[in-house]
Amino acid sequence: MDQSIKPLNEAIEQQRIVIKNKYGENLVGILHETGSKEVIILCHGFTSNKECPINLNVADALTKEGISPFRFDFSGNSESEGAFEFGNYNKEADDLHSVVLYFLGMKRVIGGILGHSKGGDTVLVYASKYHDVPTVINVSGRYNMDEELKNVWVKISWKELRKMDL
Repeated sequence: MDQSIKPLNEAIEQQRIVIKNKYGENLVGILHETGSKEVIILCHGFTSNKECPINLNVADALTKEGISPFRFDFSGNSESEGAFEFGNYNKEADDLHSVVLYFLGMKRVIGGILGHSKGGDTVLVYASKYHDVPTVINVSGRYNMDEELKNVWVKISWKELRKMDL
């Protein structure tokens, strides 16, 4: 069952774009084309994707201001190729760089990058590696993951134990 939220501004053309990252994987995204040269790139959080409600709501708000947002799936998430990885901030920053380079090559102006949750941390890593976007927005970035890391490792341990069929 599709539980994605449909953008409120249905009049804006949405273009599916596939961009190859530096690892040869296809990244899939949606450009909300308003006709502006400016593009804001939206980055999703951990185990999420381009269809998450916050990205859809931000995209809708940006289009109402005449700005074209681009929301995409990091490699290993949803429609994009690659294996899902835990804590791959540098690779996600490289994915984001591939997206930035694509739009710069299309003679677009990158107005900024916005990331939510883990995507918020990724945009900070991006800004520390690359210095080619004027605005970096971290929305509810992750900062204390001690409990989550413990829970992930406990789940992995139980999963491994079940495989042993003791």
